[in-house]
Amino acid sequence: MPFSQACENNKAPILDVLQKELQEHTYVLEVGSGTGQHSVYFAPRLPHLQWQTSDVANNHPIIQAWQNRYPAPNLHAPVAFDLTTDSIPSSTMGKPYDAVFTANTLHIISWSLVQQLFILVGDSLPINGKLIVYGPFNENGRYTSASNRQFDISLRQRDAGSGIRHKEDIIALANAHHLTLITQYQMPANNQILVFQKVTAN
Repeated sequence: MPFSQACENNKAPILDVLQKELQEHTYVLEVGSGTGQHSVYFAPRLPHLQWQTSDVANNHPIIQAWQNRYPAPNLHAPVAFDLTTDSIPSSTMGKPYDAVFTANTLHIISWSLVQQLFILVGDSLPINGKLIVYGPFNENGRYTSASNRQFDISLRQRDAGSGIRHKEDIIALANAHHLTLITQYQMPANNQILVFQKVTAN
């Protein structure tokens, strides 16, 4: 099956954060599930959660293959989610999502799609709902490491619309859509987790 070494490397430290941040939450939408490796690792280790995978339809067979090999009762088959659409996918779990998680997506998609993600999440989450974002970020207009600089160059060579985002831009975008940064974590390999919470109504 398709395999992401990055997912394998970062899954345990991400899980440590999710276990802290999602204690009071139940229905999680994972945006951009990719290979599905994160979902099959997180779901059985977070048994109080219902974990909904999502991605563009072309990635569904890969995600489903991982879920078939490593099933869990609280892990749900992927739903189609394309950020060019105008709504969060409907929950298959009988209740609205109260948390959204995404890993290694903001530097891959275009800035306009990053904006759309925050619009949709800000509109759909309930008060106290959380958006948890994992990935590399620049700080104070600068790369946080030489490796992130090289990574950013490679991203932009492949797709001029992608690239490592400035943390300050992400925080400002979140604030514009009812989401406030409540905590952040330094992660291995020069990555970070940003935890946003919806604190005001639409």
